[in-house]
Amino acid sequence: MTTITDLPVTRSDGSVGTLVDHAGEVLLIVNVASKCGFTPQYEGLEALQRRYAHQGFSVLGFPCNQFGAQEPGDAAEIASFCSLTYDVTFPLYAKIDVNGENAAPLFRTLAAEAPGLLGSKSIKWNFTKFLVDRSGKVVARYAPTTKPEAIAADIERLLGA
Repeated sequence: MTTITDLPVTRSDGSVGTLVDHAGEVLLIVNVASKCGFTPQYEGLEALQRRYAHQGFSVLGFPCNQFGAQEPGDAAEIASFCSLTYDVTFPLYAKIDVNGENAAPLFRTLAAEAPGLLGSKSIKWNFTKFLVDRSGKVVARYAPTTKPEAIAADIERLLGA
């Protein structure tokens, strides 16, 4: 059976791999953008990373420019912005599409396994968040308006399971 960690992803350096390094971890996978009204959520995402990383948790950021062209930079610019502005230490991957025919396989799977309101499979905006358990099963989808700290109890539940 294929799990989230088996799907191909492109790293920020352009190399292609999988999320196998994160197998067995609880994951919060997020499509991110540097020029979005929700960009300050990087601070909350990083707080979750620092709080739970030692327990087998990782935030994974996937920059996306599909919503209002709010992620115009290249990989180096994105990494620099995240590091300098929010001291981000969690992994950032290559810029991707999350909707449409060029959508990354990871986000196609996330959206299919955890549909949005009324069963919608499309991603509505930047900072849509998906929580994945240690077995690679998508257990929840959170709207862009959901602040990272509001997800802490769900993360703790999965870490304790």
